[in-house]
Amino acid sequence: MSLPVQFRGRLSLPVIASPMFIASTPELVIEQCKAGVIGAFPALNARPQSLLGEWLTRIREELDTYAAANPEAPVAPFAVNQIAHVSNDRLEQDVAACVRHQVPLIITSLRPPREIVDAVHSYGGLVFHDVINVRHARKAAQQGVDGIIIVCAGAGGHAGHGSPFALVREIRQFFDGTLVLAGAMTSGADVLAAQAIGADLAYVGTRFLATTEAHVLPEYKQMIVESGSDEVVYTSLFTGVKGNYLRKSVAAAGFDPDNLPEADKSKMNFGSGGNTDRKAWRDIWSAGQGVGNIHEVMPTRALVARMVEEYAEAKRRLCAA
Repeated sequence: MSLPVQFRGRLSLPVIASPMFIASTPELVIEQCKAGVIGAFPALNARPQSLLGEWLTRIREELDTYAAANPEAPVAPFAVNQIAHVSNDRLEQDVAACVRHQVPLIITSLRPPREIVDAVHSYGGLVFHDVINVRHARKAAQQGVDGIIIVCAGAGGHAGHGSPFALVREIRQFFDGTLVLAGAMTSGADVLAAQAIGADLAYVGTRFLATTEAHVLPEYKQMIVESGSDEVVYTSLFTGVKGNYLRKSVAAAGFDPDNLPEADKSKMNFGSGGNTDRKAWRDIWSAGQGVGNIHEVMPTRALVARMVEEYAEAKRRLCAA
């Protein structure tokens, strides 16, 4: 196991709340960190670009104030996701803002750029890179990242199709940094299971969409509560990268969920939200296969407290067995 020293003693649960387009804003991130899990948001959620610095200042100040008033509470660090793709014309500016504010953790997606790793390491920050297969993991390791996020089958948003049982152990053979596992986890017991197969942290996204602080429409939250795993569609159409979306939202956007064409990868555009007039995240709602285990919308801190209890109960149950 390889948990960064910067995280030790600061987590109530070994979880990174995954950065979700539109949904993850300071309100959600702050509540996640106060609850003791690492809160994260995509830099592109701060629009216009000048808003990013304001968000980073607010998050830092509110967490510092809370930590000072609650010295016994584990207050987790926060993270910012950077999309390293040619369509992201804000990347350089956003990274510079994160360096100025010394963001504790940067999560990179698509390309693991060495220049970001060097910039973040200059002030003692960490870089984790998300991957969907072993080939991408090797490239990330070569770029000097501190952690690899393995996005397996069933994860919300952009997801792979590999099994966690295969990928975690294979990647561990050549990477001794932090391993984070993503894919359909919604409970504390799931987090313990991720650790049992060799991950250091769990990466949880969809479950946090169904919280009061998530910045999405109430109809989106309700669709998550009402959906099951067989109502999740895996397609590349909307962004050019394979991802999981709620079937009902795909149909409501005017598409046939059972007959979706493959996307033209050359037209990937993460700055605009995708390849079609109806945009991913805004109009076509993402969710992982764990939706069938989500039955209510609740405050973030109450959710994390329940997950902590589930984690402890799962550990007790296994030890008793």
